Amino acid sequence: MTIWVDADACPVPIREILYRAVKRTGMRLVLVANQPIPAPPLPSIEHMQVRSGYDEADNEIVRLIESGDLLITADIPLAAEAMEKGATALNPRGELYTRDSIRSRLNMRDFMDTMRASGIQSGGPPPLGQREKQAFGNQLDRWLQQQKT
Repeated sequence: MTIWVDADACPVPIREILYRAVKRTGMRLVLVANQPIPAPPLPSIEHMQVRSGYDEADNEIVRLIESGDLLITADIPLAAEAMEKGATALNPRGELYTRDSIRSRLNMRDFMDTMRASGIQSGGPPPLGQREKQAFGNQLDRWLQQQKT
């Protein structure tokens, strides 16, 4: 099993939670990004730097992810593609995507894209708070526990 991280957009506090978890468990962690991402020098942590360009990191993750792996991403289409391959997808805010939630999130994303294209401005998500970090850590721990059984 591998934990894949869409690392370009992954908040630093979430990466730090992941680093502590893989240090404790020895689980393989792969950070995929268009740029170097600082990480502790642990044998279970790999950095995969891809070419700069639209969806380069996403495409590489989809190519390599396998059934049973975990993907950390806020990218809804990427999460959907990973789930189609049998992976589990977890948002950095602690939301574990399900088949139903991913469908509704894709619809909402498409709606918001349409709104932005018509000139309506929308704000981004609120800053990552302690509650979201805790929710992420809890979901990650649940997934790690399931891997032991």
